[in-house]
Amino acid sequence: MTASTVTAGTGTASATRLVDLFERGLNSPICLTWELTYACNLSCSHCLSSSGRRDPRELSTAEAKAVIDELEAMQVFYVNIGGGEPTVRPDFWELLDYATGHHVGVKFSTNGVRITEEAARRLAANDYLDVQISLDGATREVNDAVRGAGSYDTALRALRRLSDAGMRNFKISVVCTRHNIPQMDEFKALADRYGAQLRLTRLRPSGRGADVWDELHPTAEQQRQLYDWLLAHGEEVLTGDSFFHLSGYGQSLPGLNLCGAGRVVCLIDPVGEVYACPFAIHQEFLAGNVRDPGGFARVWRESPLFERLRAPQTGGACASCGHYDSCKGGCMAAKFFTGLPLDGPDPECVQGHGERALAGRADVVVPRPAVDHSHRGGPAGGPVPVALTRRPPEPEPARPPVSDCDESPLAGFTPPIPASNTPTR
Repeated sequence: MTASTVTAGTGTASATRLVDLFERGLNSPICLTWELTYACNLSCSHCLSSSGRRDPRELSTAEAKAVIDELEAMQVFYVNIGGGEPTVRPDFWELLDYATGHHVGVKFSTNGVRITEEAARRLAANDYLDVQISLDGATREVNDAVRGAGSYDTALRALRRLSDAGMRNFKISVVCTRHNIPQMDEFKALADRYGAQLRLTRLRPSGRGADVWDELHPTAEQQRQLYDWLLAHGEEVLTGDSFFHLSGYGQSLPGLNLCGAGRVVCLIDPVGEVYACPFAIHQEFLAGNVRDPGGFARVWRESPLFERLRAPQTGGACASCGHYDSCKGGCMAAKFFTGLPLDGPDPECVQGHGERALAGRADVVVPRPAVDHSHRGGPAGGPVPVALTRRPPEPEPARPPVSDCDESPLAGFTPPIPASNTPTR
């Protein structure tokens, strides 16, 4: 792709660099994140969407296919499918085939619970999709303390099955915490062993992550350690532009190094709500719903919220910093959910401005995430059954009632969970 092949969504000013076009927003997103369901068999402590229980209002199969038709018409390159655990949706495979059959590439994230040998062969045979296996510790102790007992073994079993099926360059997806940053070399070795690629993402104080961010986010020393490690490994490791705030150290990391919220990316949640960013699930960043007249395309192209995000940014308190052109002020969601102003420094600003801003938040009420589908009463740190909380009937559009077979998408499937794998803190 070149700059001449991209149409700016707002304004008519020409640009010579892709990054200039991206800051103004595109006529269609390059990619988007789509959480198919909030249902999940795990209860990870840092889950950005507070997943666990299925929401009976989630898009029907027909509605989901209609969204895919829109994405095809808009020429969206690919969609990042997540959840919850997307594979527990009964129509997951149907939607996967529908998307790839309609020229919409798919990357989906999974904890591996339903990656059977048959499923691995099916995935390996499709050239239009990619798989990310979530793993937040290179050792069982570190991973299971965050993701739940047995989740490490489940993930490694999925990695082995994908590798045995002949799939290459699938991803090991790691959320970086202060407990696993010392394990970067081990993660890389694990990826190499299975013919996979390592993908690192930043821990945000979103969803349940807001409750554990203080204890899990990397220390200042670890941020520098991670920055140096990423520079050393260059294109071998993917980051999804998660760490552009680290560019304040000096040399920019590979990638766009800017916040793409509402400009080149967005989020569709299980009930069709469209948010500017997968990490900013809050009314403040809600742009519309795919069920509204005009569908997703109208939300993307006409949302007043997205128009504001695409307007030229002043930089606020960060504009006077000599590193602003590199880090662009950092992550919008990280600032919002730690109670910092959006035009202020990132809470993990590598120049220390965020730390000082956090210390000066006197009497600031920190915003809470908009939704919470967490399991109630489940064993802390352990796997939990996928259950459905019934709600009163929703207004139009009418949808069929949730059937008994939907009560537990994992009914009849019990992954092995060694009794000895009790998570430790």
